[in-house]
Amino acid sequence: MNLFNPIIPGKTRRSAKKPGLPPGSLVFTGTRKTDRSIIEVIDYDSEKVHEQKEAKPSDLLPFRDQTTVTWIDIKGLHDIEMIREIGEHFAIHPLVLEDILNVNQRPKTEITENYINVVLKMLTFSKSANKVEAEQVSIVVGENYVITFQERKDDVFDPLRDRIRNSKGRIRTMGADYLCYALLDIITDHYFLMLEKIGEQMEDFEEELMEGPRKETLRQLYILKRENMLLRKSVWPLREVISQLERSESKLIHRKTTPYLRDLYDHTIQVIDTVETYRDLVAGLLELYLSSVSNRMNEVMKVLTIIATIFIPLTFIAGIYGMNFHYMPELEWPWAYFAVLMIMLLTGVGMLFYFRRKKWI
Repeated sequence: MNLFNPIIPGKTRRSAKKPGLPPGSLVFTGTRKTDRSIIEVIDYDSEKVHEQKEAKPSDLLPFRDQTTVTWIDIKGLHDIEMIREIGEHFAIHPLVLEDILNVNQRPKTEITENYINVVLKMLTFSKSANKVEAEQVSIVVGENYVITFQERKDDVFDPLRDRIRNSKGRIRTMGADYLCYALLDIITDHYFLMLEKIGEQMEDFEEELMEGPRKETLRQLYILKRENMLLRKSVWPLREVISQLERSESKLIHRKTTPYLRDLYDHTIQVIDTVETYRDLVAGLLELYLSSVSNRMNEVMKVLTIIATIFIPLTFIAGIYGMNFHYMPELEWPWAYFAVLMIMLLTGVGMLFYFRRKKWI
């Protein structure tokens, strides 16, 4: 999420394995975010649901040709052999598996005769770090199965699992393509949640900037700018992903699912419009911060200038009577000292009154 993608030593070593390897070489380029890779299976139709919490790759082969819809959820991508074995069971091309393990992929869609591969970013808000975090999710859609590849255990799909278990909506009566749509829809809905979080932060920053910015405010504004950039990079390609699925003539996308994909495309456009609006607002907040700092500096300089201007004539008067010439008749006057002080006081008060009348202060 850093603006300039600073080099992470562990990530650099893993990425350094890629150059020179033949196409289709399976190398995990991300950071290990789970202790071990876990496979969860939900197999369902309109009548029943079967769940398996920790399956083995060998347990998945029967689900390939069943008439029921099977959702295979893989959490943790560091187990290369497990990913390779799953790819062999479902005849997934090595180049697709390579893209799944390369977690720096741009969101995209690849449509083949036997399956569809969708790569996108899932965004979550970390309360502990108080920032938006991104995770790559790859979805492989077959005739009667959907395989999701995630980097970590936690995800945003629990509401969908509850809908499947409790037969809410039409999820149990639709096919694998509708399950893919439901996954994409939940990820897109969480984009709106991230936008809501960013919007709340922007309102707080705006109030703070109006009252008086702090040094910490500028750093937080740049963090907010990076989060908005992350959203923009995640959402803009997603529009093309949904559009390709909607216009696809693949046999894996049924006509009953097309209207839902069209509605999802509209939601994506709304997210993009909001992101672009927030982008302009963040730029405006940065300008407001600089203006606030400049105004505060101008106020300080204004006060110092007024003080210096008042003391100029006072310094002139003090300088005249500090020359110590012998023939200065007023020096012999007993009340001369107090008279000069009174003249200096009246001069200062008179200048303050003049400045006030001119509305300079």
